[in-house]
Amino acid sequence: MTALNTLTIVHTLLSLIALLLGLGVVAALVQGTERPRLVNWFLVTAVLTTLTGFFFPFNGFTPAIGVGIVSSVVLAVALFARFGKARRGGWRHADTVGLLLTEYFLVFVGIAQAFLKVPALHAIAPTGMETPFKVSQAVLLTATVIVGFLAVRRGRAVATSRPPLRSAR
Repeated sequence: MTALNTLTIVHTLLSLIALLLGLGVVAALVQGTERPRLVNWFLVTAVLTTLTGFFFPFNGFTPAIGVGIVSSVVLAVALFARFGKARRGGWRHADTVGLLLTEYFLVFVGIAQAFLKVPALHAIAPTGMETPFKVSQAVLLTATVIVGFLAVRRGRAVATSRPPLRSAR
C-alpha cells in the first residue's frame, strides 16, 4: 500500500466519522440542547479531515482546494467562537453557524464524491454539471438554511432562558 493510498483511507474515514458526528451535532442544535463532547469530537475530526485534505498532491487549484480553504476559515471562526469567546453574545450564533457550515461542507463533498465514485450516480452526472447533481446540492443548501434558521432560533431561546451567571465576589 502506498502512502497516498493510506492517506486516502485515513482522510475518507475521518470524513465519514466527522459527517456522522455532525449529524448528531446538527440534531442537538435544532433541539436547542448542549452536547459539548459530541461537538468537540466533531470539531476534532472535521479539523483533521480538512488538514489531511491538504496533504494530497497539488496539481493546481481545484474545487476541493477551494472547499478546503473555505472550510478552514469556517472552522477557525467556529473554534474561536466556542473556545476563545466561550459562545458569549453574538459568538453563540457564530458558533452555531460555523458548526452547521462545517457539516454542510462535509455533506457537500460527500455528495460530490458519491457522484464521482458510485457508478449509477456517475452515469447520470458524469461532469458534476448535470441537473441531478445540481438538484442534490440545491436540496442540501435549502435544508441547511432551514436547519440553520431553526438552530439559531432555538439557540437564542436556550441562551435567554438560562439564569444569569453570578459574579464571584
